[in-house]
Amino acid sequence: MPEKLSDYKFRTIIPIRFSDIDAVGHVNNAIYLTYFEIARFNYWQEAINWNFSENGVIVGRSEVNYLKPITLHDQIACYVRVVRIGNSSFDVMHVLVRITTSGEEICTTGKTVCISYDYTTNKSVQIPQKEREQMIAYDEPRLILNTN
Repeated sequence: MPEKLSDYKFRTIIPIRFSDIDAVGHVNNAIYLTYFEIARFNYWQEAINWNFSENGVIVGRSEVNYLKPITLHDQIACYVRVVRIGNSSFDVMHVLVRITTSGEEICTTGKTVCISYDYTTNKSVQIPQKEREQMIAYDEPRLILNTN
């Protein structure tokens, strides 16, 4: 199912660095995960106010769907939203767009499964209540809640 940008509230600009570009002039495929990470971190800081000094997050799984290449001279942004919240994990969707004079063009989509993590015990833990409530409040009504 194609992504609808209207389903997303959070958007952040992503800078393209010269070192992101491969030999044929496109952003290297591995860099897209870094772009998603930048966008997720901005989302957690700006929209959710995640307290990383008390609760960590690790990535359990990532998927990337490459639709159109991105080049050095493109201007891009990434949309982010949480689509599922379980007990200790939650799914984050990402949509990278190229900003053009005629609007935004979807270039890449992806999903990351994130896990609430306690670095002192090296174990997954329940998503902290404050952060859970913030994600629900920010991304409802498109959010799927479950206890898995």
